[in-house]
Amino acid sequence: MIAVDDLIALVRNYNPRTNEALIRAAYDFGREMHEGQMRQSGEPYFTHPVAVAAILTEQRLDDATIITALLHDTIEDTKASYAEVEQRFGREVAELVDGVTKLTNLQLTSTETQQAENFRKLLMAMSKDLRVILVKLADRLHNMRTIKAMKPEKQAKKARETMDIYAPLAGRMGMQWMREELEDLAFRVLNNEARASIMRRFVTLQKESGDIIERITGDMRTEMEKAGIECTVFGRAKKPHSIWRKMQEKEIGFSRLSDIYGFRVITQTEEECYRALGAIHQRWRAVPGRFKDYISQPKSNGYRSIHTTVSGRDGKRVEVQIRTRQMHEVAEAGVAAHWSYRDGVRAQNPFAVDPAKWIATLTEQFNTEEDHDEFLEAVKLEMYSDQVFCFSPKGDVIKLPRGATPIDFAYAIHTRIGNATVGAKIDGMRVPLWTRIRNGQSVEIITAEGQVPQATWLDIASTGKAKTAIRRALREVDRSRFIKLGSELARSAFEHVGKKATDKVLELAARHLRVDGGREEVLARLGSAELSAREVVHAVYPELAQGSSETIEHDRAVVGISPDQSFARAPCCQPLPGERIVGIKVRGQGVQVHAIDCEALVRFEDQPERWMDLHWQAGKHPPIHTASVLITMSNDAGVLGRICTLIGEQKANISDLNFVDRKPDFYRVLLDVDLRDVEHLHSVLSALEAESDVAAIERFWDPSRLKSSATDGRQERQAGGLQAS
Repeated sequence: MIAVDDLIALVRNYNPRTNEALIRAAYDFGREMHEGQMRQSGEPYFTHPVAVAAILTEQRLDDATIITALLHDTIEDTKASYAEVEQRFGREVAELVDGVTKLTNLQLTSTETQQAENFRKLLMAMSKDLRVILVKLADRLHNMRTIKAMKPEKQAKKARETMDIYAPLAGRMGMQWMREELEDLAFRVLNNEARASIMRRFVTLQKESGDIIERITGDMRTEMEKAGIECTVFGRAKKPHSIWRKMQEKEIGFSRLSDIYGFRVITQTEEECYRALGAIHQRWRAVPGRFKDYISQPKSNGYRSIHTTVSGRDGKRVEVQIRTRQMHEVAEAGVAAHWSYRDGVRAQNPFAVDPAKWIATLTEQFNTEEDHDEFLEAVKLEMYSDQVFCFSPKGDVIKLPRGATPIDFAYAIHTRIGNATVGAKIDGMRVPLWTRIRNGQSVEIITAEGQVPQATWLDIASTGKAKTAIRRALREVDRSRFIKLGSELARSAFEHVGKKATDKVLELAARHLRVDGGREEVLARLGSAELSAREVVHAVYPELAQGSSETIEHDRAVVGISPDQSFARAPCCQPLPGERIVGIKVRGQGVQVHAIDCEALVRFEDQPERWMDLHWQAGKHPPIHTASVLITMSNDAGVLGRICTLIGEQKANISDLNFVDRKPDFYRVLLDVDLRDVEHLHSVLSALEAESDVAAIERFWDPSRLKSSATDGRQERQAGGLQAS
């Protein structure tokens, strides 16, 4: 426990005019009142109030606040009364101690209605004297530092309360150092495994790359000296919880997280802040979108600083904060800077915010709120920095995580509205769906009948509710598309064997194939290529499956050719198994197989002796028969990839690809696809036709002529390019 003389020495360091006798009297009175009381750790209870007082000396607070810290539990936990404290230490101290006692009795993690009322009391206490909150925050900080002595369930409760209430409150008051420590201490309790993992990564990183902080700090000092700027430069690694939060927000691993180091440049004047910024941007490349000037536009709690992120050594991103010494004092103490002492007098810091004015702006809008829920949402809007509170057109408050978009807002209202979203307005202005919502904004969702969620929304959404609903809707959309495609494939397959794909037939196929879900599930699996049309047909008409269990070898794929003859598919029509075919004898080349309607057959009309009556062997053919498909598609990012994926989903392989025509708004692409038979081709074409970015698709005849034309054109362009260069 810190001795009274040591505590007084800590106060005297910044306030030589301190009332030493009054602090000593408070120390003795507190120790006497808590005599015999023990903490969970087994230490005397009075060690806690003394530690809270020591924490407050770090913020250079006045005597009344230090004495309040020493006595903050006396009215609640001992026989001391308000009247006795007032008599001994004055009314100011008595009211502060009473205020802390009332805050301690608030159950801030109770039900929503009670929590709203307790927040109301919290704000009332803050508006009366903000030092009450400063003592309470220091009290919570010391309790979190010594939380290991508590039972695990109580540790979890206190840690959650700290993460939800006290850490955001410290941040809102501008006491960022306290917020970070409170979050990290709570993080250690709530997810110690994750915290330990991050710490291990830091150790590994330091072993691999050495002391990055020292090197970058040295580089910055050198640049400042070159620019003739007198300043202090120091750096640090960010707290584990801060890193964990960024990993969760960006959904990336530690190795991909770049800005895990922060640096501060403390100058003498405001003008030097901007000179320092120029020197840093001249030496290192600035990261776009990561610059904020809180000097010209200070925060409401008095915070002033320039923030920028640059690519430092080895391409590592580092965050740099540039501010003057006075700005730094306010940045460290926040609203508490108003009570800071230096050399025995109240510090005259021009950037310190008047607590009365600050608390007035915070509470003014809440006084008219009668509804508990509305009040609670309103106060959290101001107090929680990790959450965004926005408004619907009707005035309802919607709570979302920071970084949320209109997509998250729409699904927060109702899944039906989310699924039908086509646009959004923020504060009356039309905005893209990927726009990040800020606190206090009004959001209006524009919907349309027939709209369905897009896969790209998964990258835009940030809430679990939105992502889950989008994935579910996408599955339903895909299912509808697959059922439609499966219906067409089933109709074609059954007609091919002289049958009809009636509902009764498909229900029978489902039973024989043991597919739960009946007719619709069979069609969905057929459309998604999980089942082949042949399997469905043979499930109902097994007699048609003779000889189909084994894959037919290529040399016996065509019936009507003698064993000593060879054959090849004609490149002009590329006939597929399942199509009607004829053969044309070619001297020295065997037999060329053509589709019955191939235009090239006209050349052989006067040579009947060369014609052969052929047909394909019944059964399962291997996917080695190439057919050319000409596709006209939108010239947009990702379209070609989706088309290739669709073809792959149909268990077909692309063996060649040529761009036939390139325009600003569309491409024409010739694909060679390896297929089993004409039924397989039909399934591929149907799947591609269902793609919204495909404008036209057709099977291409005589592709060799088009390929040679495209090749010639490409060669001409290449030649021209070589000549030009």
